[in-house]
Amino acid sequence: MVTSIEEEEEDVPCATPIAAGTYRSIDLLCRKLSADTLAVLGDFYSEREQNEKRFEDLKVQMEQQQPKTPLSMSIFSEDWNASQFWYSDGTATTLAEQLLDGATATTSIAIVSAPSVFVQLKNLLASQREIPKLTLLEFDQRFSVFAEFVHYDFQSPIKLPGRDFAIARILSLTDYQRRCEGYKSRAHVCTGERMEALILKLYPGIKTTTFEPRHAQDRLGNDFRCYANFESQIWKIID
Repeated sequence: MVTSIEEEEEDVPCATPIAAGTYRSIDLLCRKLSADTLAVLGDFYSEREQNEKRFEDLKVQMEQQQPKTPLSMSIFSEDWNASQFWYSDGTATTLAEQLLDGATATTSIAIVSAPSVFVQLKNLLASQREIPKLTLLEFDQRFSVFAEFVHYDFQSPIKLPGRDFAIARILSLTDYQRRCEGYKSRAHVCTGERMEALILKLYPGIKTTTFEPRHAQDRLGNDFRCYANFESQIWKIID
């Protein structure tokens, strides 16, 4: 999306169609935009409109308990102001598989502020009979379309609903500023490499692993790492 226009000042006909339902101010901007810029803007609003429709379709499917799989994170656009940077499908699937390794119908899995991993969990479980209890702790209300959604604010990291949460496995805590007790069960945390010293201090038993998470848009300048209290076929603990 263009943030500044410096070259074109003459009127340019609005030849590229803009998706219906966009703001009236877009019509006023058309005369100041170059044809190439206008085409990009048209694609942006067209894609946004398509995603909004897909999201509404997903809401209906979830209400009818007939979701179409595979689910996709492309329906949920990233909000950079909210520090939303979804994992790539490959990374999200890998992390989800580690959570499901050895899980049974009596296992409880909590996904904290990592909705892309939750979506892959749903996809992986779609064809399974034994389904563990899933809980998605997430701030973004768009994910309330899923029955497993529980609103979670990282500014109040230990404030949870009054019902019983048997959290057996925890992924990706967002509140790294508060001291938490060590985990007795399998856990892994994904965050920036520069957070390593703090992660190892706050979470006894968790170590740096060889796995490097990747993001879908690959727009982050800082390297990410995975920290865990167990080894797997995917990663090893770095001593």
